[in-house]
Amino acid sequence: MRRLVLGCGSVGNEMVDELTDHPGELHVITADSGRATALRDENVSAVEADPLDPTNYPDTADLVVVAGPSTTDNLTAADRARERFPDAVIVAYAGEDATEADLRAFRELADRIVDPIGTVAERVLDVATGATADRLRRMVRALRSVDGKLAVVAHDNPDPDAIAAAVALVRIANFAGTAAEAVYYGDISHQENRALVNLLDIGMRRLDPAVDPREEFAAFALVDHSRPGVNDSLPTDIEPVVVVDHHPPREPIDAGFIDLRDGVGATSTLLAEYMDRLGLTPDRQVATALLYGIRIDTKDFTREVSEADFDAAASLFEYADTSVLDRVETPSLSASVLDVLADAIENREQRGTALATCVGEITDRDALAQAADSLLNMEGVNTTLVYGFRDGVVYASGRTRGADLDLGETLRDALDQIGSAGGHADMAGAQIPLGILADVEEGSTETLTEVVRDIIAGRFFETLEDAPAAPVRSAERLVTFPDED
Repeated sequence: MRRLVLGCGSVGNEMVDELTDHPGELHVITADSGRATALRDENVSAVEADPLDPTNYPDTADLVVVAGPSTTDNLTAADRARERFPDAVIVAYAGEDATEADLRAFRELADRIVDPIGTVAERVLDVATGATADRLRRMVRALRSVDGKLAVVAHDNPDPDAIAAAVALVRIANFAGTAAEAVYYGDISHQENRALVNLLDIGMRRLDPAVDPREEFAAFALVDHSRPGVNDSLPTDIEPVVVVDHHPPREPIDAGFIDLRDGVGATSTLLAEYMDRLGLTPDRQVATALLYGIRIDTKDFTREVSEADFDAAASLFEYADTSVLDRVETPSLSASVLDVLADAIENREQRGTALATCVGEITDRDALAQAADSLLNMEGVNTTLVYGFRDGVVYASGRTRGADLDLGETLRDALDQIGSAGGHADMAGAQIPLGILADVEEGSTETLTEVVRDIIAGRFFETLEDAPAAPVRSAERLVTFPDED
């Protein structure tokens, strides 16, 4: 058999070493002069020449191995080899940066493709069994189907769980050979969240809601929420390729891969599980972020916590930077946060175990969430709603604990008709344009505050009388996947 090797990167070197042990002719063409010399010293026929130039090829070849380091060059070499040797068997190395489009092009030209990422993934996945293996294979397959750049989208104004899940899914997408970027809409304004992003140098990018993201991204993945246009500013007609959340929604979801499990306390737990099953060691940034995401969403393992959350935290601990966590958890409180908290306590209105409070005009909208968390610690209170206004918009933040209601759906029922609202069963938010209310006795903040209080608190307490129930949690809620071709 006459064998021809075009290009000789690290994978090509291994192929040449293997081929030298078999009988028949072997000829190598490589642009690497050092490698050509070394092969000749080993009695292998090798020339220093351009492997993309057919004039350097021998007259005949039964097997052509395309094994350079570059995906683009290997595609060109495979194309020219196929034209020159139409009856030869062509084996092509895809390269580490091959996209799904590249792999499709290789399949048109080559008889066999050496795809190291796919090979490693399959080998790792073979270790897993049953539903876990199936879930991972489907996720990797969905990620690899992206022809272009993937946007991993956290929900608006992302919290630590969403931030961590986004950066972790970017790592997994890169492992699958897909370029990806973690993005969000809104603001990262909570002091602890800003500290997390800054101390770990997390490169999440804020998107402009006025620009269609499809101009830049080929596909979208959602983490810690599940529907485009609901708790994010994506166009509602986008169909994500991946959705991962620990709060299953009220309505069905359309996506290439869906993992919705409310039997765990954080989306970060699911991402930690994926990385562990795929054999990916989390770096300091990802491990620290995931560990913090789990701790925050389970309120330090005291709220809706599962065995999986403890297992994930244990697996992450040795890679996480606990000194960063100490600094994240003790940020200084700004004067604006203290002012909002004081106003929230003074203006609170309580009915049963639910509390709502209007803090008037605000400068820091994320102070609302901090106040809602703090008020939840009051005796006899298990549901809080703190709201205020700035720049012509009323912002509201809600929390609940130990109550049999879905707070996200409750706020959506109460306020969606006059604005936008939603979130998770235990934490949610809303934004309501002031509209004509802003014209009420212009310049009179006190009167405007009264009008806002009457409308928001009135709708909130009225809806609580027949509030949507919280979803029933299970060890593992149904995980749904679209049918495969």
